Parts: sequence; C-alpha cells; structure tokens
Amino acid sequence: MPNVVTFPDPSTPSLSPRTQPRPVSVLTLARGRAAHLHNVILGLTRQNHPPVELIIGVMQDAPYEDLPATDFPIRQIHIKGEELPLSKARNTVARAARAEVLAFVDVDCIPGPDMTQVYGILAQPGQGLLMGEVMYLPSGATTDDWSYDGFDQIAERHSDRPGPPKDALAPCKDYRCFWSLNFAMHRLDWDRSGGFDEDFTGYGGEDTDFGRTLNAAGIRINWVRGARVYHQYHPHCMPPIHHIPAILRNTEVFAAKWGHRTMEHWLSGFRMMGLIDEVDGALVQVRDPDEADFELCRQQEHMPYANTARVLRTLRARADQDASVVAAQ
Repeated sequence: MPNVVTFPDPSTPSLSPRTQPRPVSVLTLARGRAAHLHNVILGLTRQNHPPVELIIGVMQDAPYEDLPATDFPIRQIHIKGEELPLSKARNTVARAARAEVLAFVDVDCIPGPDMTQVYGILAQPGQGLLMGEVMYLPSGATTDDWSYDGFDQIAERHSDRPGPPKDALAPCKDYRCFWSLNFAMHRLDWDRSGGFDEDFTGYGGEDTDFGRTLNAAGIRINWVRGARVYHQYHPHCMPPIHHIPAILRNTEVFAAKWGHRTMEHWLSGFRMMGLIDEVDGALVQVRDPDEADFELCRQQEHMPYANTARVLRTLRARADQDASVVAAQ
C-alpha cells in the first residue's frame, strides 16, 4: 500500500490524501455460515491496519460460539426477523459501530490484508461510498490452512464486474453496480444517506435502492483499488430462484418508490423459465422451481461463481431453437 493515495478526480472539493488510516469498524451479517464467519475473523486478524472492532448482526436465535481469538473486540447483536432482515441488520450494526469508518463485508467474504488500511485512508467525509475489489474462490480453497498467496493463484474476477481502477479511486457512474458485499463509508456520509430502506425485507433489491438513494442525494459512489475480499465458495443459484417471493415483493417496493421495477435481469430469467407472469399489472409466481430449474441456475463445483448472464444466454438459445423447430414444421 503506498504511503500517499492520489485521487483521480481533481474536481472533488477539500479531499486530501491521508498517510494514517482512520479507525475502522468492520460490520457483517450472518445466519448460519459459521465456517465462513470463522474465516472472515481470521482475515481480520491478518490486517495490516487492524479494525477497532467487528460487529456481527446475528440473524438467528443463537449467538456464534468458538470464534477465533482476536486482539480486537467482537460484538454480536441479535437481529429479529423471519425472512433475512438485511436492511434492518445493516442499519443496526452501523448504529452500534464506534469508529468513524464503517466497512461492511459479507459473511462469505474473507478480507484481504490491506482492506481496512485502504478504507481507513480513503473514507473521508464527503468522499461517499467506496466499493472494494471482490475475487471469487473455487470449491475447496479454504478447507486447509489458507494463505493470501494461495488465494491469488486461484481466485477469479467476476466476468460481469469491472476490474479495479487504475488509480486509488474512480467514480462509478451507474448506481446499479453497487453490491453490498464489500463497501465502506465515513460515518458522516452514512448518516447523510439515511441507511438502507427497511421496507425491503428478504433477499433482493435493497442494494440497488441504496445506490439509487445515494445517487439522488448527490453522494458519490466510487470504485476502489486494493480493498480486496475473497468470496468463499458456496453453492447457490443465479438468478436466485430460491428467493422468488421476496424478489417479486421487493421489486414492487422499488417501483412504488422510484417509478420502475428493479432486478429486471432476474425477472427476465424467471419469465423465460415460466416461473412468473404478469397478471393485471402485477407480477405473480405461477409455479415452484423444479429440479431442472435448479440444475440450470445452480453453481457447480467447477464454477467460482454463479452467473445470471450465463443462464440467460442458455434460455435465449433454447428459445431460438424452439422457434426454429416451430418454423420448420
């Protein structure tokens, strides 16, 4: 990490580089995933600039036990809610944080050794939201005594996400790019944003809404070089056919607020699979996903990440083939 960080946007007012990082509170949310959380904590113990604390928003009845030993305190805060109360949980842990820099990391993301240092240097009042790098690990990468050097040899970047900026910071000009799995803000900017909208419950939509809220408030969204995390492998589906009811509900919450729906790429996939339809202007689920749907969308062991774009390409190719068959009859 260089001692002086340069900013690529000279029009940004009253922002000067720091050589000493500000104190950083690391915040994560967890339900299950005890092994993932264990690795997150190990990553935080290996930081060049240790955090002042880790706060875990515990979205389950029992707190986590047998956590790794640390030189910083770990606080667990119980977050009530049957469906994943992601917005409420992020707001709750942010309110509880003691440091002036808030670094949010998903429980399946191991912080790289420079993460808190980079965020501590770059997160200044008025700088806005900082999005760090995410690299994806294959199956088995964290089963033994892992190392960052080992991760760097096998981790992959998501094909739908840009690489890190050339400089320390670069503006992100599309709020829809915001993903909450690795980001930081100075406390003053977080307070100005108002936090996540707690009308979004369950999975989906709250990230895009937060990005849109920042955009409407004139709060910058930035790509950041160096604040890297490593996403731990776990099988999941993209598009997330296991969360259809929450996604349908949350896209309508978004539409009522902003005048149009969000998560359209997921909705397109659901439509093409015959899982949802629009009835009298409302999206409804018309059937449950079956094993063929899960086989199409599920991340396989050879994949470092699940990819909606891959599924959409497959569905479009099937539709084109069906159309050709019909035309030939």
